[in-house]
Amino acid sequence: MFQKIRVMMACRVTICIVLSVLINMASAAIDENREANALLKWKATLDSQSQVKLSSWNNGTSPCRWRGIQCDKTKSITSMDIQNFGLKGTLHTLTFSSFPNLLSIDIYNNLFHGTIPPQIANLSRVNHLNLSKNFFEGSIPKEIFTLTSLRRLDLFECHLSGQIPESIGNLSNLTYLDFGNNNLSGHIPTGIGKLTNLEYFSFINNSLSGSIPMEIGMMTNLQTIEFSYNTLSGVIPSTIGNLSNLQQIYLPNNTLSGPIPPSIWNMSTLTLIWLFGNELSGSIPSYIDNLAPNLNSLSLDDNHLSGSIPPTLGNLTKLTELYLRLNNFSGPIPSSIGNLFNLNYLTFQYNKLSGSIPDTIGNLKSLFSLELSNNMLTGSIPQGINNMTLLQDFLVAQNNFTGHLPPQICSGGSLMFFGAEHNHFTGPVPRSLKNCSSIVRIKLEGNQLEGDIAKDLGIYPNLKHIDLSDNKFYGQISSNWGKCHSLENFIISNNNVSGGIPPQIVKATKLGRIHLSSNRLTGKIPKELGRMKSLLELKISDNLLSGNIPTELGSLQNLQILHLAGNELSGNIPTEVVELPNLLELNLSNNKLEGSIPSHFGSFQPLSSLDLSRNFLNGTIPNVLGQLTHLQLLNLSHNNLSGNIPSTFGGMSTLTSVNVSYNQLEGPLPESKAFHTATIESLKGNKGLCGNVTGLVQCKTNSYSQKSHKATLLVLFLIFGILVLVLCVVGVSMYIICRSVRKKGDSAKEIQSEEHFSIWSHDGKMAFETIIEATKNFDDKYLIGIGGQGSVYRAELPSGMVVAVKKIHAESDPEDKSNLKSFKSEIEALTEIKHRNIIKLYGFCQHSRFSFLVYEFLEGGSVDQVLSNEAQASAFDWKKRVNVVRGVANALSYIHHGCVTPIVHRDISSKNILLDSEDEAHVSDFGTAKFLKPGSNWTTLAVTYGYGAPELAQSLEVTTKSDVYSFGVLCFEILMGKHPADLINSLLSPSTASITYNLLLVDVIDQRPPHPEKSVVGEIMLITKWALECLSQSPQFRPTMHQVSKELMMGKSPFSHDHFPMIRLGQLNEELLETPLM
Repeated sequence: MFQKIRVMMACRVTICIVLSVLINMASAAIDENREANALLKWKATLDSQSQVKLSSWNNGTSPCRWRGIQCDKTKSITSMDIQNFGLKGTLHTLTFSSFPNLLSIDIYNNLFHGTIPPQIANLSRVNHLNLSKNFFEGSIPKEIFTLTSLRRLDLFECHLSGQIPESIGNLSNLTYLDFGNNNLSGHIPTGIGKLTNLEYFSFINNSLSGSIPMEIGMMTNLQTIEFSYNTLSGVIPSTIGNLSNLQQIYLPNNTLSGPIPPSIWNMSTLTLIWLFGNELSGSIPSYIDNLAPNLNSLSLDDNHLSGSIPPTLGNLTKLTELYLRLNNFSGPIPSSIGNLFNLNYLTFQYNKLSGSIPDTIGNLKSLFSLELSNNMLTGSIPQGINNMTLLQDFLVAQNNFTGHLPPQICSGGSLMFFGAEHNHFTGPVPRSLKNCSSIVRIKLEGNQLEGDIAKDLGIYPNLKHIDLSDNKFYGQISSNWGKCHSLENFIISNNNVSGGIPPQIVKATKLGRIHLSSNRLTGKIPKELGRMKSLLELKISDNLLSGNIPTELGSLQNLQILHLAGNELSGNIPTEVVELPNLLELNLSNNKLEGSIPSHFGSFQPLSSLDLSRNFLNGTIPNVLGQLTHLQLLNLSHNNLSGNIPSTFGGMSTLTSVNVSYNQLEGPLPESKAFHTATIESLKGNKGLCGNVTGLVQCKTNSYSQKSHKATLLVLFLIFGILVLVLCVVGVSMYIICRSVRKKGDSAKEIQSEEHFSIWSHDGKMAFETIIEATKNFDDKYLIGIGGQGSVYRAELPSGMVVAVKKIHAESDPEDKSNLKSFKSEIEALTEIKHRNIIKLYGFCQHSRFSFLVYEFLEGGSVDQVLSNEAQASAFDWKKRVNVVRGVANALSYIHHGCVTPIVHRDISSKNILLDSEDEAHVSDFGTAKFLKPGSNWTTLAVTYGYGAPELAQSLEVTTKSDVYSFGVLCFEILMGKHPADLINSLLSPSTASITYNLLLVDVIDQRPPHPEKSVVGEIMLITKWALECLSQSPQFRPTMHQVSKELMMGKSPFSHDHFPMIRLGQLNEELLETPLM
């Protein structure tokens, strides 16, 4: 009986187990089905290329076998790893609730966009969430902070904005948190103190402000803090000293102030401290050696630290990087520095260090970079430096060093940057330098070095820049310099170099600057120099050169500076030379030139300085010299010039210095400030100059001619008055007749006409007649501008309101409807958009006689008008210019990304950017604008010459990226004060790009307004950086205007404002940001 019961019970248990297994299997199959369906549904919403990449995701196989998917034993998905797949789409169609067992999701480095959906909170068990390097928008959803199982949260470079909520403290299990490279703003929440398990913490490169919360000291497991490149302020909290596991502190490029907390110097676990680019003060304490056990990188650059460098620094024997430049450290370099055997980088530039370099520095045989420039160091260079065979950078410029340079400085064959300029070094150049093929830059100017430059220097395949000026070098210029194919700048002025200029130098095809002035060069100027297409500056003044100026120099189309003064040159001035289109300075003084001054100067040349003094020139002064709109300095003294000084000089507002003394000139001085403020020394020694200058006779007046002139004027006024009266009578009569005829025909016109009339003003309907009367039927005296499609008139309405009226040009060809098409395009565009930086359209009229548009009137004129007027350009300061660039960026961002149908302007240029009385920018002239509808394209090229993107030469396809390119051109025009065609061309040319990228930004920008203040230089650098990116030759590499506008509004400069005087264009180019600050 019991046996039977046991059997029955066993059967029941077996049945239960089987049923349970079957139920679980069925449930698992249902879960697997649900998860697979959710993924397939999401896949179907991705773009076609993405679906191809997920080809393994199909109904025919289990999702556990799909690429990037992992499951548990029940075949439920636990992990989705699709990083680097290049998928494009959104997360909104992914049903997160279908994955109850998902523990890890990693979509790193894809092309996902849109917002992060709040439904992500349904992943209640997820502990690893990596959404980094995608193109999301909006803020971090607050629901993400309910995922309390999270251990790793990575939102790096997701383009997110908004603030970080206090609820971040809910994620108490986190060990890794990265919100870097976003646009997050606001303060760091105090709730971070609850993240007691966190080990890695990064907010790098956001817009966070305020202080670092004291609560950070509660995060006791923290190993890395990365808050670089924000705008954090206040002091570094002392509670950081509580973080006993901390290894790395990254806080550079903020605005932190006050002393470095003493507690930091006691943290023996630290391996790295980066605090550069702040406003920290105080000194380095003697107990810094508490960091000795582990510290390998210390960077305190660009702060306000002071005091001496403590000898105990030498106890940090694990240091590989030590950066203290751009501070106020004083006193000697401690000899204990020689104990840092592992050091690779030692940078003490731009301090107030004194004394000599300790001999012990020779112990640093692992050193790659030794930078001691711009201090007050004295003595000689220790011989031990010859033992540094790994040295790449040796920079000791702007000190008071004496003695010889280390002869074996390049014995290891690694030296790249050698800078010892402006010291008191004597003797030869280092012996090892002759065969130093690695060298890129040699700067030894301003010493007392000597030697034969032909024998002591060699052939350098990588050399870009050499400056040996202001020394005692002798010998001849070797033809081997032509074999230095990377050479861009060859500067040996003010030495004792003799012989001729070797024609072979032209083989160095990248040369942009040749400075050979103040030597003892003889012979003729080689005509071969005319083949150096990259040449920007040729300075060979104060030598013994003879013969004619080669006409071949006229082929140097990029040449900006030509100095040939102080030689024995003869013959005429070649017309080809004065026609050079980019010439800024021409100095031919102190030669034996004869003949007349050529009249082939171009009125649009940028020539600012012209010195032809002390020659044998004769004839008259050409009128064209008075039309050089950029000329500031003119010296024609000590020649045989005759006749009157041309009256064309009367309109020159730029001319500030003039000297025409010791010629045969006569007659009155021109009505120019430069002439009337000149001293007698600049005017004396002439035949008969007169004018209101002390030392000159007053010009005589002819009383008879004056009376005759007055009588003539009186007759002319009478005739003119009668004509005006007659015209007024005729005009009034015609107006009365026309008004009568119009009233009679009104009803007929309403039936027959297809004319359109729709005008609004600030107070309601505006009558057609009001515009006609306000402009006196479009009288020329109200004309303020003429464009391609129409003429613009100023009209003051009876209400006192002033408007601008654009009257569309009548078509000369009845078949040509381009102006009418432009008219309709502008109406369509401006009635769709409303933005503070876009001109307001009040109304329009399409009439059988003429059509016109009515806009708001902007008093400031166009940007190109402002920049072409010297007084207005000087008043157009840097704050105003930055604001104009921002305004245009905002407007373009709006029409590209803020309208239901994106609009491409197609003609962004300085003439189409108007300014109001507050110098606020308004984008105008939408006559060529296009709505960016699917399949739309252009039939004509509408962009103003000089602003068009390069791809428009091949295709007329509509794209917002062409506006982006035009914006880049406009930015440089505003920065430089002139159209940047030459700069852009030189950036594109392989032979001149490196030279142009090496230009200092401070030299490139417009010199007319006052020098930019510290508060705005960061924004100038930022605008330059984005302008360079906008000018990318490939549209796909240009940023969007949304991105540019956002970055300019954030105002986050790539460099500290203190670096502004040293910043070169190449350092602001995204591809060249690794260029060293030199």
